[in-house]
Amino acid sequence: MILACKGISKSFGTDVILSDVSFTINKNEKAAIVGINGAGKTTLLRIIIGELSADSGTVTMARDTSVGYLSQQQDLSCSRSIYDEVASVKAEVMAAERDIRELEQRMKHSSGDELESLMKQYSEKTHYFEQSDGYAARSEIVGVLKGLGFDEEDFTRTVDTLSGGQKTRVALSKLLLEKPDIIMLDEPTNHLDMQSIVWLEGFLSGYPGTVIVVSHDRYFMDRFVDKVIEIDNTKGSEFAGNYSSYAEKKAVQREIIKKHYLNQQREIKHQEEVIAKLKSFNREKSIKRAESREKMLEKIERVEKPTYVKDDMNLKLTPNILSGNDVLAVKNVSKSFGDLTLFDKANFEIKRGEKVAIIGNNGTGKTTMLKIINGLTPSDSGEVILGAKVYVGYYDQEHHVLDPDKSLYQEISDAYPRLDNTQIRNTLAAFLFTGDDVFKLVKELSGGEKGRVSLAKLMLSKANFLILDEPTNHLDITSKEILEEAIAGYEGTVLYVSHDRYFINKTATRILELRDGQFLNFPGNYDRYLEKKDIYSPASDVKKDVTEDTVSETKRDWAEQKKDQAALRKRKNDLKKCEDEIADIESQLESIDAELLDESVFTDHAKLMEITGRKKELEDRLSALMEQWEELASEQ
Repeated sequence: MILACKGISKSFGTDVILSDVSFTINKNEKAAIVGINGAGKTTLLRIIIGELSADSGTVTMARDTSVGYLSQQQDLSCSRSIYDEVASVKAEVMAAERDIRELEQRMKHSSGDELESLMKQYSEKTHYFEQSDGYAARSEIVGVLKGLGFDEEDFTRTVDTLSGGQKTRVALSKLLLEKPDIIMLDEPTNHLDMQSIVWLEGFLSGYPGTVIVVSHDRYFMDRFVDKVIEIDNTKGSEFAGNYSSYAEKKAVQREIIKKHYLNQQREIKHQEEVIAKLKSFNREKSIKRAESREKMLEKIERVEKPTYVKDDMNLKLTPNILSGNDVLAVKNVSKSFGDLTLFDKANFEIKRGEKVAIIGNNGTGKTTMLKIINGLTPSDSGEVILGAKVYVGYYDQEHHVLDPDKSLYQEISDAYPRLDNTQIRNTLAAFLFTGDDVFKLVKELSGGEKGRVSLAKLMLSKANFLILDEPTNHLDITSKEILEEAIAGYEGTVLYVSHDRYFINKTATRILELRDGQFLNFPGNYDRYLEKKDIYSPASDVKKDVTEDTVSETKRDWAEQKKDQAALRKRKNDLKKCEDEIADIESQLESIDAELLDESVFTDHAKLMEITGRKKELEDRLSALMEQWEELASEQ
């Protein structure tokens, strides 16, 4: 056990956030804390690190445990470059390296006692440097920065010129390089693109320490988490396994609780009706019987309303007008901003009923393409063709068309007067607004709740082609599940940009990856994309049956393409192995050079000969590897 929370409770005024929350985290365990927005996840992290005090309960850590914490907002402000700011974590190691170089120069011109003193200092410094993995320090810094999405040309940018998201990435880089016993991360993927998230998953999965993460990114948690701590209705529960394992167990548990709650509510309502009827008889015996029932009703231990209760309505969102089979054709569309070319003669098509996800790194032009399709941004060349009877509904999180002074019910009823009370309530319930929630004013809602109302309005519109830009941003996990059900059950066509891989996995029938200015076509969901992403086809070569699990859209023969891709991967793997071995041998030679300066070595003839021989073998191997590397590099 490295961390234990026992009986943690916390309130802010009359709002109870945490009640008697208890759990343990073992050494090297990877844990996620999940819950709806406002459940108290960040509050719990701040209590653990001592930034907030609990009203009651204790936090216990193993002795001499170091903790690193990344909050959602970072206020870094300094004139240092990105590289220098991150390298400050390795300041002592860097200083030791400078001292070693200086001592080497001084030893060249020293003798006698002075040389002996310098050699002793040199031995101490090199020992510290090696113990601190100093030889790998610079490559570690570069590796983490690149892994988190910084290019080498970014390294010289000063921190005080960065955006909030970039500063968060700098802070995360520093934290990962510090290597504390416990890493605690609050929504670490918010400012990362897919490539960086995948890199972070690999880093955390292999991290030789404990990781605690708060996240709404379910795919991210699936990749490395082995425990889930849920905060629900102020209470805490532990689940072994990754997020998907938790979700399965929670679904069963939730169904049992929901049935218990709804059955009890029906029984309570029935008893209240009986009591009212008995009282209406206005007779002594009937009134006594009513009072007896009231006492029994008061003694019932009420089941708390679950955070997610939705009637089984099997709601289907069906467009009023059926579009033609050809919904959208993007033909030879190009777009540049100055010297930056986003896409050049890009092509793709979308058919009726498809759910198509556009993915790609940040800054590649995904949102720009959506705006071009919607006529909000002009293309430089090419054309966008909408099919017959296609009506577009566009969701842009920055422009929610909602009246802040209306209730949710009014928003829907005023926009769609044809709907009756049941239809309006069913629609809002599908987006997790039930009971009196429908009478909340829009201005009282959180950002995520406003997003859900906007999506509900959009899906009720006459639109039969929905275009969504990052629809899951700012939504908690439960809200994402609701949106997934709505998209999956929607009988129109959907095109969306998203970096939420779990959401894509649940909803996409096809993926378009924006890579090198072109849209590459991958039938299937995100898992299928991962299997096929190295063997891609132009997105314009879409067959009539786009859901068919095939990559026959490619212009080259399948067998030839597969063979070429396999050969390319082998060359890349061989080159990587060669580079890794070269780096390893160079590191060993540096260590040997340091050994040869040790008095106990160069005064011991046998040992000196042994080390010198080993050095010669390594140098010969290094020479052969260099030749091999040149041959492999020329084939790339």
